[in-house]
Amino acid sequence: MTDNNHPHDTSQRIKDEKDLTAEQFSICRLKSTEPPFTGKYVDCKTDGIYHCVCCGNALFDSKNKYDSGSGWPSFWQVLSENSVVEHADTSHGMRRVEVTCQVCEAHLGHVFNDGPQPTGLRYCINSAVLELRERV
Repeated sequence: MTDNNHPHDTSQRIKDEKDLTAEQFSICRLKSTEPPFTGKYVDCKTDGIYHCVCCGNALFDSKNKYDSGSGWPSFWQVLSENSVVEHADTSHGMRRVEVTCQVCEAHLGHVFNDGPQPTGLRYCINSAVLELRERV
């Protein structure tokens, strides 16, 4: 049985292009984004842990998810210090902070400083890169 709270749940091998949908590959490996309000988890209220679709790394707890109105699943905190890595992103003429999976480096989305307390952060994440495992 897999422990959904383990930060490095890599029971799955890292998926490559043939294992991902075209949208997942485009977002995870080519750093694109899904259109707002189209992802399967944007309005999801199910209790569980969100994992990286490419490698199974535990990323976010549904208890830290909130409705930011942005059109993407938003979290005010990562699951653990082993979940993500942040990188400067100056693409598209903007200054942003990209969020990638710490294990497989899949592009997840971006983090902004306009979220709720206690962190003030908004991790704006593409649904296509997430796999929700319900808490039992």
